Amino acid sequence: MTRPLSRRTVLRGLGTAVALPWLEAMSPGTTGSAANAATASRSTRVAFLFVPNGVHAPEWLPSSSGPGIRDLPASLPSLLEPLDRVRSHVTLHAGLAHGNARALGDGPGDHARSSACFLTGTHPRKTAGSDIQNGISIDQVIANRHRGLRRFDSLELGCEPTLTAGGCDSGYSCAYSANIAWRSTRTPVAKETSPRALFERLFMAGPRHESEAARRRRLSRRRSILDVVRGDARRLSGVLGGRDRQKLDEYLDGARELERRIEQVERSEQDASDWGLDRLPAGTPGDYAEHLTLMGELMALAFRLDLTRTCTFMWANEGSNRTFPMVDVRQGHHHLSHHAGDREKVDAIRRINRWQNEQFASLVARFAEIEDEEGRSLLDGTLLLYGGAISDGNRHNHHDLPIVVAGRGGGARPGRLIEHGPRTPLCNLLKSMASAAGAPLQEFGDSTGSATL
Repeated sequence: MTRPLSRRTVLRGLGTAVALPWLEAMSPGTTGSAANAATASRSTRVAFLFVPNGVHAPEWLPSSSGPGIRDLPASLPSLLEPLDRVRSHVTLHAGLAHGNARALGDGPGDHARSSACFLTGTHPRKTAGSDIQNGISIDQVIANRHRGLRRFDSLELGCEPTLTAGGCDSGYSCAYSANIAWRSTRTPVAKETSPRALFERLFMAGPRHESEAARRRRLSRRRSILDVVRGDARRLSGVLGGRDRQKLDEYLDGARELERRIEQVERSEQDASDWGLDRLPAGTPGDYAEHLTLMGELMALAFRLDLTRTCTFMWANEGSNRTFPMVDVRQGHHHLSHHAGDREKVDAIRRINRWQNEQFASLVARFAEIEDEEGRSLLDGTLLLYGGAISDGNRHNHHDLPIVVAGRGGGARPGRLIEHGPRTPLCNLLKSMASAAGAPLQEFGDSTGSATL
């Protein structure tokens, strides 16, 4: 090709716009020094992955040797053993705390305060009514800094329904327990829990200002994206080099495979009650592992296509009483977290935590396999923060939080254990991640400075 292909090129057909991964044909070659400089200064992609109900804290972190930075030990604690296969991609953080998730005179409600405070660093107003009040979450601070520059300012994902009303925890609104992304002090951002709906948001783009009725008619005639954009893909393939043609074919095949998996989910008749849930949106996987995997794959795809630079992903609502039959745990998670030292309950929590860490390790491994726009691993320009704002689920404490960060974005050097000083605000780390994402802040929440990535 004599002219570089626009980075915004999409494949079109019947109301569908399919974004493309980075191709060599999009490089301006020897004349593109300005474009190359822009690429080099591109901000880090960031995602925040939330797990509820705390962990079995005594078996979470390696033994402490005091504040400092050291290599990950050769042998990880039992709960973290699943991370061993991605140890070169992850950093363990110890000593971080969320002081504003504590009661501070408001009495019970640690679960609601955990999720509300997780990305805001703010002590939420205790109310089960409409007068909710929290802080703006760090993902939305980042989204505001880059608003309008990409197709989605941010993506909010989850595996359990968004709730905005009613009481869920000791006088706290369900809005606190079911949301970690807050656009304003009174407005949580609803999360998408359906893989089909998310897939359509990423691929099945209709005309601007399309009415809801027109959208429903368009989607009712939906065919595979490969069928819809086949002609445009064939025309583009004819002007690409061999390596780009291979990348285009692999990308479209991968998208079609995601479609097939979603279609299989939609044909599944597994009852949500098998997982301790009363209801799930239509088309939501009954198999929790498949649900997590599909949403994670779609998040990775959105990052790969540069559709957004920030994402939140609630693996479950805080206080979730989901069961885990895949590891033979038939009692609810929240119930088990109040184990009071009961051996059988503690063992069940161990199995849940290990399973969660296995799913996170698989997601990290998937990110490591994907190539970004510069031909590197997607992890090289990404930070994935995984954890929660309760440490020991039995004690409901909010210090020594279970926090793992994957990726090399912002100059992070994984494969290490970073031991912060006792009760160092988690907001210090959130502030550093925002800076890496191109949204530097003087302060955030109860931050006292910046934290090493």
